[in-house]
Amino acid sequence: MSNQLPQLDDLDRRILNELQVNASQTNNDLAAAVHASPPTCLRRVRRLVELGVIEKQVAVVSPAKVGAQLTAIVEITLDNQAAERQTEFEMLVAAESAVLQCYRVSPGPDFVLIVQVADMPAYNALVHRLFASHANVRNVKSFFSIHRSKFETRIAV
Repeated sequence: MSNQLPQLDDLDRRILNELQVNASQTNNDLAAAVHASPPTCLRRVRRLVELGVIEKQVAVVSPAKVGAQLTAIVEITLDNQAAERQTEFEMLVAAESAVLQCYRVSPGPDFVLIVQVADMPAYNALVHRLFASHANVRNVKSFFSIHRSKFETRIAV
């Protein structure tokens, strides 16, 4: 797929905004909300999926309701920042379900991770499993959320 941005018209944007609020609504409800016919709406959604504009549709789960109450924002600095070593680290954390997000960043640390676990013992186990045993990890700095005042998955389009 090319790096060129897909052309989105007003209907596409209305569809995207509606789906970001409630992706579980029926096509008929979505079509009514965006003032389009159901066949047109379905065709547009399929096109947005094919173009990769819609990556996936998911349910947002409450961490507290499933026992994953500790959120950590973790800064990772590698000893060797060669591209292959960064990719190796990304593959390591991609395989870990507790790592929800991984960003290469600059300046500062090499990576920032968002981690969701049950409690401090679970976090400690993750640190030893992923970071302490990894020879290329030079520094780990963790921040623990004491209150989440905002959490949003919606992107303004």
